[in-house]
Amino acid sequence: MMLIRPVTRDDKPALLALAKKTGVGFTSLPHHEQRLAQRIERMLATWQGEAPLHDQGYLFVLEETETQQVVGVSGLEVAIGLNEPWYDFRVGTLVHASKELDVYNQMPTLFLSNDHTGCSELCTLFLDPDFRLGKHGHLLSKSRLLFMASFREYFTDKLIAEMRGVSDDSGHSPFWESLGRRFFSIDFSQADHLTGIGQKAFIAELMPKHPLYVDFLSEPAQQVIAKVHPNTEPARKILEDEGMRYEGYIDIFDAGPTLEAYIDDLRMVRDSELCEVLISDSPRQGEATWLIGNLNYHHYRAMISNAQYVDQQISLTAEQADQLQVQQGDKVRIAPLFAQPIVTASC
Repeated sequence: MMLIRPVTRDDKPALLALAKKTGVGFTSLPHHEQRLAQRIERMLATWQGEAPLHDQGYLFVLEETETQQVVGVSGLEVAIGLNEPWYDFRVGTLVHASKELDVYNQMPTLFLSNDHTGCSELCTLFLDPDFRLGKHGHLLSKSRLLFMASFREYFTDKLIAEMRGVSDDSGHSPFWESLGRRFFSIDFSQADHLTGIGQKAFIAELMPKHPLYVDFLSEPAQQVIAKVHPNTEPARKILEDEGMRYEGYIDIFDAGPTLEAYIDDLRMVRDSELCEVLISDSPRQGEATWLIGNLNYHHYRAMISNAQYVDQQISLTAEQADQLQVQQGDKVRIAPLFAQPIVTASC
């Protein structure tokens, strides 16, 4: 059985093992023991109500309950950019025109931006390649949205997610080679490592503040703007199915797209509902696949099930109820794991 739960200190070795598998460009889970330990402590302080707003965040792990193996991780940040500036590029347009010469040109342009300051963020989504099958990725990603639905008061109005941009196995990023290297004079992998371990001051010190014309970049760099790494395509599809969209912001290093949405507009938040637990030795299976989460903030648990949902009751086995840490009659929050297809009437 696959279960989502909050991170603990004992998960550090497992997260370090996962970090080895992420590759270049995945900055939010660096293979750096001290940095990871500090992040876990920051997450625990959030759950304990001891972290200031700019430090608040949540980290969840995906556990295979029979072996207790941690096979995935996903995170949330409550309000980004309140302690250190949050940078991205806004892809905009500058117009150069002359009536006398009958010239009118629209030039795609990159503007350095802090527009997402204060937003909540989805981050640190990684699933062990050996477990990228079935619905595990959906559980790992969408359980964060269900958590926000249950504890809405802890988050801001808007949510963003930075998608990993295009780079190869050796850490070569076309966008970085055409733009970032000219200002930072270091390899993409080194810049990636520095941001991953929290050393971000060089961004503010060296990043150009003036607009940059996209046409001045190399053709390979232009082609990867707002494109995601092949391994990130499934994660992007999951979030877009939930209502997140690319609105013209990209990462300043690899040009990966930033997806965004208002939290209350997300399908998982909008369509979720509370229901009562019914424990049965032989529960009937329904047609829908449900994402189910308990309402225990400090001991949050979530799983997916094809349990039958009738009359505001969802039927669970004793094992499922035990893993969710709920009892007969307790309330849980549920939502369809997948969006229901829209059926249009034909004439």
